[in-house]
Amino acid sequence: MEPNLGTTNLLLGIMAAVSVLEALVIAGIGIAAFVMYRRVTELTATLEARHIAPTMLRVNAILDDVKGVTSKVKEETERVDHAIHSTMDRIDDTADRMKSNVRAKTSRLIGMIRGVRVAIEAMLHAGSRHQASET
Repeated sequence: MEPNLGTTNLLLGIMAAVSVLEALVIAGIGIAAFVMYRRVTELTATLEARHIAPTMLRVNAILDDVKGVTSKVKEETERVDHAIHSTMDRIDDTADRMKSNVRAKTSRLIGMIRGVRVAIEAMLHAGSRHQASET
């Protein structure tokens, strides 16, 4: 068998052509990916400028309003809490004064009732002694 270099050269030529085509396809994919990356970056920048930035401004304004409302509610809550505590302190003071006034006034009445009771008991006791000495 004689070596036939024509067939080998033909196959090597086909493989070289396929390798060149593969290199061109890979370069084309790389260029397409770069172009797509640039377009997506531009689209992202456009979306951010047109939609996200104004939305963020509105959201920040709303958050500032919420912060203001929250601080007012906190101030009012503290004011109401202080008013409730001072009212409760006044009620406690009034209840203590009422208790001491009632005790002071009822102690005189109770003293009088006890005195009358002791006097009645003394009379009954003296009357029973007087009856016991007569019998």
